[in-house]
Amino acid sequence: MMGESKFDVLSLIPDSVKPKTVLIALPASTQKVLQILEANGLTLPVIFKPDLGERGWMVRKIKSKEDIEQYLSEIKIDFIVQEFVPLPLEYGVFYVRFPSQPNGFVNSITGKEFLSVTGDGTKTLQQLILEKDRAKIQWQTLKQVYQSRLNEIVPQGKKIELVSIGNHCLGTTFINCNHLITEKLSASFDAISRQIDGFYFGRFDLRCASEADLESGHVKIMELNGCGAEPAHIYHPGASLFTGIRTIITHWKNLYRVSKENHKRGVPYLSFTEGRMIYDRFKRLKSGG
Repeated sequence: MMGESKFDVLSLIPDSVKPKTVLIALPASTQKVLQILEANGLTLPVIFKPDLGERGWMVRKIKSKEDIEQYLSEIKIDFIVQEFVPLPLEYGVFYVRFPSQPNGFVNSITGKEFLSVTGDGTKTLQQLILEKDRAKIQWQTLKQVYQSRLNEIVPQGKKIELVSIGNHCLGTTFINCNHLITEKLSASFDAISRQIDGFYFGRFDLRCASEADLESGHVKIMELNGCGAEPAHIYHPGASLFTGIRTIITHWKNLYRVSKENHKRGVPYLSFTEGRMIYDRFKRLKSGG
C-alpha cells in the first residue's frame, strides 16, 4: 500500500502484458546505466521511476545521456527503467475479485488526457502554457524542460504534449470511461489477474492501441497499484462530489470484504506496529535517508 517495491510487483505480472523493465541499484554511473540498457535491449527514450510509489514523484521520460546524468544527480533510491510504450491510449482499470468468488469484475475505467497545448499561429509556447490553468500550475517545471522553446511561435493547430506521464499531479486530466466496462472486458482482466499470485484488488495503469484491444486484454501494464489505489474516474472534470463519496465508500467496502475473506483463509492482518514501520521506511526512502 505504501513504499512497496514497484519492481517486485511488476515481476508478478505476465511478461506478455507488460513492457520490458529492469531495476537499477544505486550507486550507479551514467555509463553503467547505458550498459544495462544495452544488455537488456532497451533504447532511448525510456521511462525512469523510483522503486516505490508516490503519485508520479520522480517519474520521467529519459531521452538522452544528459537526462540520465540529471536523473542520477537527483535520485537517492534504487529505480526502475521501463521500456517506453508509444501506444496512444492510457487507462487506469480497477479490478476486484472477492476470494470466495470464482470471478472478478472491473468497476472503474479512467481515461487519461495528457497535459498539452495547441498553437494558434501567433502565441509563443510560454504564452500558451501560462494561459492554460493546468499547465500554469506546472510552470516551474515546464519552464526548465522547455527553456529553449519558450519563445517559439506554435503553428496554428499544432498540438504539443507537455507531459507524457499520465499522473493527475503532473497535469493529466482524468476522464470517466466507465461506459467501456463490458462482460468481455471484465473477463479479459479476470484472465490477467488470475496469473498474479494473491492479487484480488487494485488498479492496472496501462496503455493500448484501441478500445477494442482494451476490451480484449491486449494491453501493456506499466504499473499495478493495490489497496492504496483509487477508482480515479471520480476525478473527471465536473463530476459530482456526492457520487464520488458514494464510490469511495463502495470502494472501501470492497477492500474490507477482500481483507476479511483473505483473513479467514489464513492471511494475517497487518498490526499497527507493522504499519508504522512501513510508513517510517517509506518516509526514509522518500527523503533519501
